Amino acid sequence: MAQLEGKVAIITGAASGIGKEIAWRFATEGARVVIADLQSPSAEAAAAEINRAGGTATGVAMDVSDEAAVNAGIATTMERFGRLDILVSNAGIQIVKPIDELPFAEWKKMLAIHLDGAFLTTKACLRHMYQGAGGAIIYIGSVHSKEASLLKAPYVTAKHGLIGLCKVVAKEGAKHGVRANVVCPGYVRTPLVDKQIPEQAKALGISEEEVIHNVMLRETVDGEFTTTGDVAAAALFFAAAQTNALTGQSLIVSHGWFME
Repeated sequence: MAQLEGKVAIITGAASGIGKEIAWRFATEGARVVIADLQSPSAEAAAAEINRAGGTATGVAMDVSDEAAVNAGIATTMERFGRLDILVSNAGIQIVKPIDELPFAEWKKMLAIHLDGAFLTTKACLRHMYQGAGGAIIYIGSVHSKEASLLKAPYVTAKHGLIGLCKVVAKEGAKHGVRANVVCPGYVRTPLVDKQIPEQAKALGISEEEVIHNVMLRETVDGEFTTTGDVAAAALFFAAAQTNALTGQSLIVSHGWFME
């Protein structure tokens, strides 16, 4: 039997990259998937690909930093499927600048998408999970939930914050059968990372190849990027857990970049 048969999962930032891979993995395991993304056409296009392949998916527009938009997206999910079992909080952006040059507006934007978005989607989903059969909340953190890098103050701050939010949700949700965990990927070669390579090269005064090999992948055991498939497999592991034995935890998927 498929690991997520009969479950309904909403994944934010799922029109591309890591979120899209998780949506596909969940759909192949029997989940009915809601792809939430900032632009409705992108979300609907990603959902259509899953439907054409024999899965069940729908797309919704969602700005995760806007409470009304989040609540509307969750309401649409309930109207369509009548239940909600899994939230994957994945939506995010990246801004690469030294602290002394970082505008306060960009700091607030980063935290609004990564942290406010995680809080708002969690709050909206918990209402339904508490009334139903429980559920699983999975935050897509980062090695930067554990470690720091140059030029990424708001990102590192937000990703560290997800660990704290996860632990509180795990404690509060336990009596309702809700688990919460964090997947912490290393560098994944997505458009988000591709954008960072020239930005870091310029800021650090080095070549793009040096950014890849001497900054991004220097601490890995094999010089390899983490893949979207690696992250999706970890998310599925948390989503398919059967009991509260696996809650409040973080799983690092980084080719050994960070170990604990």
